[in-house]
Amino acid sequence: MALKPRIAESPQVRLIDLKSKPFFIVASVEVGNTTTKSILTATNMDTGRTHIINKVVRMTRDVRPPKPGEDVFGKTLTGVELTREAVAELVKSTLAESMEKANLDIKTDLNFVVRSTGVVAGFDSPEEVGEFIKALADGCLMAGVPPKNMTPPMSISNITKKLQKYSKLEKVIFDGAVASVTPPIGSTGVEIVANEMEGELATAGIKEAAKLTDVDFRNPCISIDFGTTLDGRITSPDQPYAKTIGNFCGFAGAIPDAIIRGSKVVDSKVGTALEVFEKQKPPSFITLKMKAKTIEDYSRRIHELIIIEKVPRDRKRYGSVPVRPDAAEELGVTLIGCDVGENGSYMGKLSAIGMEICKSHGLSIVYAVIDEVMAGVVCRLIEVAKKEGLIFEDSTIGITGRAGITGNKPKLILSCLEKMNLAPKIDERVVFVDDGLARGAAVMARCMNSLGTPQNPLGGRHGGKCILAQRIKIQEK
Repeated sequence: MALKPRIAESPQVRLIDLKSKPFFIVASVEVGNTTTKSILTATNMDTGRTHIINKVVRMTRDVRPPKPGEDVFGKTLTGVELTREAVAELVKSTLAESMEKANLDIKTDLNFVVRSTGVVAGFDSPEEVGEFIKALADGCLMAGVPPKNMTPPMSISNITKKLQKYSKLEKVIFDGAVASVTPPIGSTGVEIVANEMEGELATAGIKEAAKLTDVDFRNPCISIDFGTTLDGRITSPDQPYAKTIGNFCGFAGAIPDAIIRGSKVVDSKVGTALEVFEKQKPPSFITLKMKAKTIEDYSRRIHELIIIEKVPRDRKRYGSVPVRPDAAEELGVTLIGCDVGENGSYMGKLSAIGMEICKSHGLSIVYAVIDEVMAGVVCRLIEVAKKEGLIFEDSTIGITGRAGITGNKPKLILSCLEKMNLAPKIDERVVFVDDGLARGAAVMARCMNSLGTPQNPLGGRHGGKCILAQRIKIQEK
C-alpha cells in the first residue's frame, strides 16, 4: 500500500460571502528571516473552517537600510540590519497591500491582527524580541488598524455585533491557552527559547488545517515548522489543557538555503532556496531512480554536518537561536535542536557540497538532495523526541513551513517515519499544512475573543469532545 500524504489546502472564499456571512477576518503579520508576509484569513463561525483570502509576501532583505539616528536592534540570519522604524514601514506597506488586494477596509472589515516574528535567531537576548514586537505594532497602527483589534477584548461589547453571538466570553475568558495547550510558564515562553510564540502559532494552525483532512490533530501532538529557523512544540495528553513538554529550535530552511548558495544561481550571501525552486521543476521519477545512489551519498555527507540532539545545558544559543536549556529543564520542557556545526559554523561546508552537486549533476539533483536531507531532518527530530519519551501511542505529527512541505518531501518523510514503526498506518497520523503560522494567528485571535465552535472543536484529545464545560469549571474556581 502506497502511503498517501495528507496535505491541507485552503478553499477559496468570495468577497460577497465575506461581507454577508459571519466571517471572523484576521491578518497575520509576520516578519521572518527570509520573507515578510501579511496573510489574511477568514473563519466562518458557523462551520469553524478557515479560508485563506490572500497573502502578500516580500523579501525581508528588501527592508530599507537604517537612517541616521535610528538604532539597529537586530539582524536577520543573513545579516540584514533592522531598526524599529524600518520594520514598521515594511509591515505597514505589506498589510495595506493585502487589504487593498482583498477589497476590504482596514478599519471596518478587519476584526483582528496577530503579529509575530522569526527573526529572533539573530538577536542577543530573548528580551530584544519585545522591541521587535513593538515595531510590528507600530507598523499595524500606521496602516490604520484600530488598537482594540490587537488586544483581547475586555467584554463582549468590544466584539463586532455580527460575531457577538458566537463568543463564549461571558462563560470563559482567555487564559493564555491557545487551542487547549498551555505555554511553558510565563506568558510567552520566550524565557526558554526565543521563538516559542512561533511554535505556539504553528501548532494551533496545524490543528485548524487538519480539519480539512481526515487527521484528528488534537492533543497529544508534535508540530514542526520548517521556516528559515526551526520551531514547534510537543504536547502532552493532559485534559482539558495539554502541557508543552517539548520545543524545537535551530536551523530548518536555512539548510537548503546554504546548499543552494553554493550553486551560484542565487546571491552567495542572502540567496534562498525559495527563489530557485519556484522556477525549477522537480526531478522526474526516472532521474530519481537512476541517480538514487548519488542522491543518497550526498545526503549522507550533508547529514554528517547536521547535529540533531537534546540541547545541552550549557548552550546560550543553539542553531543561532537564543535558548535557556537550564530554565527549560526546570519547567519540564525538553529542547530539541538542529544545528550545522556550532551555531551554523559548517554552513560554508554545506555551500561547498551544493556547488559540487550543481557542477557535477545540475540543479535537479540539488533539488532531490535537499528533499532527501530535509526528510532526514524530520525523522531525526522525531527520533530524539521518541528517545526522550515525548511520543505517546496516539501522538500525531504535523509539518508546516517551506522546507518541510514542498517538492517530494511529504512522501519521503512518510516513508522514513514508517520505517521507525511509530504506529500502524502512519500516513493517517501525519498532516502537511501550508501557512501553519498564519492559520495559527487566526486561531489565536479566536481564542482571545473566546470565539469557539464547540460542534467542531480544536481543543481536547483525539476523538474526544469539546472541553468548554471543563474550562468553565476550572475558571469558576
